[in-house]
Amino acid sequence: MIGQLSNPWWVFVVLGICAGILSGALGLGSGIILVPTLVLICGFAQKSAQGTALAVMVPMALVGALRYWRNPAIDINTLPVGLIICGALAGALVGTELASRLPGHILRKVFAAVLLIAAIRMFMTSPKPGRPGLDNSMIEQKTVNSLEHGETNNESEI
Repeated sequence: MIGQLSNPWWVFVVLGICAGILSGALGLGSGIILVPTLVLICGFAQKSAQGTALAVMVPMALVGALRYWRNPAIDINTLPVGLIICGALAGALVGTELASRLPGHILRKVFAAVLLIAAIRMFMTSPKPGRPGLDNSMIEQKTVNSLEHGETNNESEI
């Protein structure tokens, strides 16, 4: 099985580590790293690279999301998560059907154009001021009530 790989096995492990680090640190999907690398370096067909990136994304995204979820300094609202999941599931069905009908060279050009547009927009657009409840939620809090381990709050209102 390992003998069937287009590159040494460790190339794929290193690629996975790089994809995991960038995904976890920047919130990137695995496709931004994996698809170009699998196509250009590992010799995968465009559609095979896309399918591989999607398969890798599930466990990687779950681990990353759980780590963010468990961080008390990060507020993740489950309502937008659920709504995005609903849309993403429907979109994945449409997208995979579209990808199966388009030639690989067209998908490759569309993929490159999407990456280029996203990169230019992120580079040229200044960040919007933060809103309470997002990244600056800890700054906006007026008070924090904390107790040392084993203490109880004996304050009572009279």
